[in-house]
Amino acid sequence: MRQRPIEQDKIQRRSNFNAVEENLTAEQVKLEASRCLNCKNPRCVQGCPVNIQIPKFIAALKEDDIKKAGEVIRETSMLPSVCGRVCPQEKQCEGNCVLGIKGEPVAIGALERYVGDNTNPENTEIKNSGKKVAIIGSGCAGITAAADLRKAGHDVTIFEALHKFGGVLRYGIPPFRLPRTVLDKEINNLKSIGVKFEKNVVVGKSITIKQLQDDGFDAIFICSGAGLPKMMNIEGENLNGVFSANEFLTRVNLMQANLEETATPLKKGEKVAVIGGGNVAMDAARTAVRVGFKEVYIFYRRTEAELPARLEEIRHAKEEGVVFKFLYAPSKILGTEGYVSGMEFEIMELGEPDESGRRSPVGTGKFETIDLDTVIVALGTGPNPIIQKSSKMDGLDFETDRKGYFTVNSETGETSIPTIYAGGDVAPVGTSNAINAMGAGKRAAKAINEMLNK
Repeated sequence: MRQRPIEQDKIQRRSNFNAVEENLTAEQVKLEASRCLNCKNPRCVQGCPVNIQIPKFIAALKEDDIKKAGEVIRETSMLPSVCGRVCPQEKQCEGNCVLGIKGEPVAIGALERYVGDNTNPENTEIKNSGKKVAIIGSGCAGITAAADLRKAGHDVTIFEALHKFGGVLRYGIPPFRLPRTVLDKEINNLKSIGVKFEKNVVVGKSITIKQLQDDGFDAIFICSGAGLPKMMNIEGENLNGVFSANEFLTRVNLMQANLEETATPLKKGEKVAVIGGGNVAMDAARTAVRVGFKEVYIFYRRTEAELPARLEEIRHAKEEGVVFKFLYAPSKILGTEGYVSGMEFEIMELGEPDESGRRSPVGTGKFETIDLDTVIVALGTGPNPIIQKSSKMDGLDFETDRKGYFTVNSETGETSIPTIYAGGDVAPVGTSNAINAMGAGKRAAKAINEMLNK
């Protein structure tokens, strides 16, 4: 039987930002590890974008050798505590587990998290190569690339625009999913092997790509994230009380705007609508519950079967009192004296599948108006063009696609300008999530290292 962690009481956790789940106990870890079949052709490894040798680290847990388990994981991933918490295992490693065909897959994420929380990387002597690499962004892709490039001997500096490190792991993912002590530990592990961090540096404003090249950086990896929110472009979107999910989560997670004594406290309303059905929508809704909104709704234009969010996050949201409204498409935001007072929705039905294979929502011509005072738009983000524009002024004209994302070699991450690479949300390959961004970081680091060693 699959082992499950103890969870904080669903009523109690509505009023705090503490971790929802505890780690498995040592006894549970041994029992769960014993379920692994150690397949000769491990599909779980094939489903992992960074190719963690999953059966090998689980085999070490069976032998009570957690130190070895940590070494196995960190051969390919420097973020086991993070990935064990935020990766969509049900669609990747666990989704490929043979046991999941007729029963429940091995709890790979919980085992990885346990190992990450209870081990530290070995500090081995690194022989310096004399080469310098600049990494723009301290999120998943940047941290991963930094680890691999530093271990290869290169002088690595990460430039972060905000005043704390971690990128979307810190400003986008709430602490009840990823405790800040865990994130800080992973970043300190990188500092311990010599990775340098520079904060409050907006590349494209504080410093340009050309200036980094002039400062002697032999390669540059751009992984600054996609910070431009996608809005609905409907009437009333400029009213007070309308937030992008990025703004809302950043204000709460990074600026502590949920606390009254902060410089920019968050104005808490009574009824909030979160628009969207992904993990960011779940994070925004669950955060709204915790900061004091009395009624929290998620409006999604398809049915529950099409929700793209992790099943665990959907379950947790429901347990915490979030109300889901399916087949609702926003058509207009209503306002009174400049503030949100309600929202009009068109009732939808499902038609034929779209390009992604999900059935497309089709309007019925029927509308419903719901009283609200806050709207949070969680429909994804697009690329911020600041680096591309500033670089073009310096004669570095990056090739981009029609949406503004960097065009890169999918195998290496190299942009149209030699020695400059991009990955993560600024040059997405596949679904946008933490582990895929890490995969982009690993591919870029490998290519950069090979280039620097020529």
